[in-house]
Amino acid sequence: MLLRALLPVLALAALPAAAQSSKFRVDGATLIYDTDTPGAGESEGVVAADVATLLSLLRATPGITTLQLNSSGGEVYSAGQIKDIVIDFELDTHVHGDCDSSCVTILLGGAKRTMSRGSRIGFHQIYWSADNIATYYEAEREGQNWATPFDFASWMYLDTQQEVYANLRYLISRGVDPAFAIETIRDPQAEVWRPTRAELLAGGVLTQ
Repeated sequence: MLLRALLPVLALAALPAAAQSSKFRVDGATLIYDTDTPGAGESEGVVAADVATLLSLLRATPGITTLQLNSSGGEVYSAGQIKDIVIDFELDTHVHGDCDSSCVTILLGGAKRTMSRGSRIGFHQIYWSADNIATYYEAEREGQNWATPFDFASWMYLDTQQEVYANLRYLISRGVDPAFAIETIRDPQAEVWRPTRAELLAGGVLTQ
């Protein structure tokens, strides 16, 4: 009994320093990923550093079958990399707490997808702030040959449509009902849509 209790600690202790993170904890066959309670010096939310940490943990503890999630979201690209890892390792996913925004991308990577009672899943439109848009424009305009902000706006209009298409295609490829997939982009970021358990099951987000 004592040995079993120590296994998660021993597994983490055996990992290289790069794989240590307060966001991750091994509990038997479950790897808990909680981005809302980072340790000292760690960034809250899904970030690029979490990708390498997750991969190291899964390689070091091959008995893991489930990734448990509690996250308000984070970097879209990093979440996309993590969902690829989840799919490749054929993990199940389980929400315990909240799973909002880009966390849903990770959740949908699971072969089986479940949610504990009282937990929530939230959807909203992709958001890009004015300050970040301005910064991106200034950094990329020469390399992209944008002679005016209107050239950039034209590119951004097409790029946004491609992102929306790719997101909807991914949802449907993971078994989400197309009508439900369309509903996931109905609300702006400030108005997160949190479907009921029955809606999540009927829509194919949860599998059981």
